[in-house]
Formats: sequence, C-alpha cells, structure tokens
Amino acid sequence: MKRRPASLAVRLTVSIGTVITVVLLSFGWVIERSINDHFIQQDVDELNAVVQALKHTLATLPPNDSSEALRGRLANAVSGHHNAQYRISTANGAVIYATPGSDLARFATIAQPVEQITIGTVGIWQDHGETFRGAVLRIAPDGLPGMAPLTIAVATGINFHLHYLESFRDYLRLITVFACLIAILATWLAVHQGHAPIRRISREIRSIRSDQLHIRLAADAVPTELVELATSFNQMLDRLEDVFKRLSDFSGDIAHELRTPITNIKTQTEVALSQARDVEQYREILYSNLEEYERMAKMVGDMLFLAQADNNLLKPELVTIDLDVEIRVLFDYFGAWAEERGVALELAGERVCMSGDRLMIRRALSNLLSNAIRYTPTGETVDVSLQATGDVVKVRIQNPGPVIPAEHLPHIFERFYRPDASRQRNGEGAGLGLAIAKSIIEAHGGQIIVSSTAQWTTFEIISPASSL
Repeated sequence: MKRRPASLAVRLTVSIGTVITVVLLSFGWVIERSINDHFIQQDVDELNAVVQALKHTLATLPPNDSSEALRGRLANAVSGHHNAQYRISTANGAVIYATPGSDLARFATIAQPVEQITIGTVGIWQDHGETFRGAVLRIAPDGLPGMAPLTIAVATGINFHLHYLESFRDYLRLITVFACLIAILATWLAVHQGHAPIRRISREIRSIRSDQLHIRLAADAVPTELVELATSFNQMLDRLEDVFKRLSDFSGDIAHELRTPITNIKTQTEVALSQARDVEQYREILYSNLEEYERMAKMVGDMLFLAQADNNLLKPELVTIDLDVEIRVLFDYFGAWAEERGVALELAGERVCMSGDRLMIRRALSNLLSNAIRYTPTGETVDVSLQATGDVVKVRIQNPGPVIPAEHLPHIFERFYRPDASRQRNGEGAGLGLAIAKSIIEAHGGQIIVSSTAQWTTFEIISPASSL
C-alpha cells in the first residue's frame, strides 16, 4: 500500500523546528565554550601570576641563604592565590620546595616543559579525585650565580570550574529542550494559521456544484502565493463550464437530430398499417424507412468517429497522398450534384503530396468540398487551390455565399453547431462534417483555418508535407 505523503504543516513544522533546534544547540555550545575558555584564561592568568611571584622571589634571594630560609621565602612568595600549588626542583630532580599536600612530581615528569603559560600550553590531570590545570617551566633564576636551571611545576585546582560547567550544561540543555518545544509549538501554530487561506479556498471549492460553475474564486482576496492557484482554478472552471454547456447543447442537438428520422419512420409505419396495401406500396415505404435508418447509422458512425478522436484513438496509416489526384476524384464524385445546383468546380495550383491516411484525408476533403458546394449560389464557382511552402502543404477551398458572422467563426467546427439556432437542416446532414474534418486534420498534425468576407468563405488546411 502506497504511503500517504506527510502534510505541509508537518513538513514545515519539522523543517523549521529542526533549524531552530540546531541554532539553539549551536548557540548553547558557543556559550558553553566561551565560558570554558574564560575559566581557562582565568587559570592561565593565575598560573602566570604565581610564576612571576616565584621568579621574583628567586631573583631576590640572598646569596648565602640557608635551605630553611629559602623554603620559608618560597612558601610565602605567593599570596592571595590559595588555590595554587607549585613545585620547584633542580635539573636532576631534587625538590627545592613543594607546597604542602600537593603531589606534582608525576605531573612534572610527564608534562612537556614550555617557555610560556598560555591557553594552548596548559594541561589537565587528576590526582586523588581532584582535577588540576597546570604547566611545567624551566627557568634560570637571576641573582643566583652558579645555580643550575630550575623546573617549576605550577597548577591550580579546577573542580569548582568543572562543577559549575556541568551544572550550567545541564541547565542549558533543559532550557534548550523547553525552547525547542516552545519554538516548534509556535511554528505549528504559525503554519496552521498561515494555511487558513488554503482551508478557506478548499471550503469554497467544495461548495461548487455542477449547477454553480459560474462561481469564481476572488484572486484579489487571497495571499500572493495563492493567486496563481486561484487563477488556474478559475481557468479550469471556465473550461469545465464551456464543456458542460457544449455537452448540454450536444445532448439536445443529438436528441433533435435523432427525433426527426425516428418520427418519420414511426409515421410512415403507422400509415402503412392503417390499411391494406399492395406489395409495391409496402416496398416504397420500406425503402423510405431504409433511408432514415441509413441517416441514423451515418450519424452514429460519425459520433463514434469523433469519440475516437476525442480519446486520441485515431491512428492514421501513413502513405504518400497526391492531393491533386484526390481533389479530382472528389470533383468526379460531386460533379453531378454540383451540376444540378449550377455550381462549377475548379482546381488550381501546383501538384503537392502529403503523408496521411488516404481514406481519412479523402473524408475530410469531401466534407469541406460538400459544405462549399451546398452554400455556393447558382452560377458561382468553388475554387480549390494547392500550394507547398517549405515543409507544409496548404489546401484552400473557397466559395462565394452568405457571410459567416465573426462571432460564429470560433464555433464553426463544433458538433451540431448552427449559426442560426432556428434554422432546420432539411436533409443537409447532422452538422458533424466540419467537426470530423477538423479532427482528421489535427490527427495528422495539421490545422484548419476558416475566414469569411463578403466575397469568399475560405477553409484552409495547413499540414506537414510528405516525408515518405
């Protein structure tokens, strides 16, 4: 089972909450690191102060001072630094002085002597459960001629600092967790409130029914981010409203078109059964009914053809078609009808070919040509011209006759469309011929353009030239 994607509110809340959490954690780490560096610097300053005091004491010792006096002076050399411990020894390891209770011997042996005490040169070690920070220096005491360089191991206890940092770290974690929870909650509320226009639009959309397709969303009453959505939805409603209207008109038209032949068949059958007739009369009635059946069959066939076109099921079998030959075949076919109406047929232009399904193209041309003959006045001429321009061919069918008003031209290829709704067809067909012609040409990658003036009504086919 396909898993449903997470909601936008959850996604935004998680994303923003994650960013806020990372920022707060980073900020807490920076604060903790800053405080720790501050404590280290305090310890470094204290250690440097102790070393300076010891150097000063060693430099001011009398030349003949006894060992006891020396230890006394060194014991009192550092005042005000009660947390500091130090150990002074000679190069061979002999201890000159060490603060009571301290054990810096191991640290003095394992630590690398440095020239200056800085944040980067101090070290940390533990002894008997207490943590120290310190450094080891080697000095040559001034004022003590003949005395070899001394090693000073100096340290300060940092348990208080560590306890404070641990307590601060726990407090910071607690504050960070609460801050993250509050931030995530505030983010969710903000996102939920920010999606209020979407929920409002959803309610408006749900309220639109098939009989309310005229309703539109107010694009100027939604946030900027939703203007495109509202506009697109309104455009979709425009298309749906147009389709529903056309479908309603189509249902009414097809009912009207089918009613006429069905009524004719019913009437003729009732007349035939009203009294006894001879065989010849029954034969004539059956032939008349057969014509009505054929008319309905043709209409149904045309509708099925258009249904295939609507679902992109038309698959032309491409061959090279000589349009000059096809037009002349149609002239022969319509010649008798055109002569009966007093209409002349003329073909002009160069000989051109196109790739297409021969039967489909012949059907499209036949529909256009019969339409032109039907509306051409007696004594006038239907002109057909062929032209090849680059990779396209043009077939232009022109006839004089009634002008098609400009407002009707965009709808001329719609099914059952009548520029005059009150006009009956009177055997002129079901009104599907132009729609079929347009579907066929578009299935071949072309298009049909119609124009109408006081002199001519022109249908122009533009289609790719032959590639076979």
